[in-house]
Amino acid sequence: MSTLDEADRRILTQLRLNARIANNALAEAVGLSPSACLRRVKLLEQSGVIRGYTAIVAGGAPDEGTVAIVQVELERQTEEYLLRFERALRQHPEVREWYLMTGAGDYVLRVQIAGMEEYAAFHRDVLSRLPGVTRITSSFAMRSHRHA
Repeated sequence: MSTLDEADRRILTQLRLNARIANNALAEAVGLSPSACLRRVKLLEQSGVIRGYTAIVAGGAPDEGTVAIVQVELERQTEEYLLRFERALRQHPEVREWYLMTGAGDYVLRVQIAGMEEYAAFHRDVLSRLPGVTRITSSFAMRSHRHA
């Protein structure tokens, strides 16, 4: 999909607020007929604008563990180094998401781990051995707030 019009943007806004909204309710909220709304949602999905739907699970559950926000610097920022680093990250489910950044540091990772001892081992055995890593700075979440 090359460009989004105002109706597409209204659909995306509503789906960000409630991805489980019924098509009839979505159509009413964005001012379209149900068939036109469904057609647009399908086009947004097929074009990759909507890449999927997910559940946001409440933070703080006892089995969720510790969240570490980790800044990583690489020795080089060439495409080869970036791709090699990201391939290695995909091998570790503890790394829930990552962002290639501008400014200080190259990547920011969100790591979910059982506790501090487990993070120390993960830092020692995994993070410090990822390809091209020269510096790791870790911060730990004390409280979580997630937007719906």
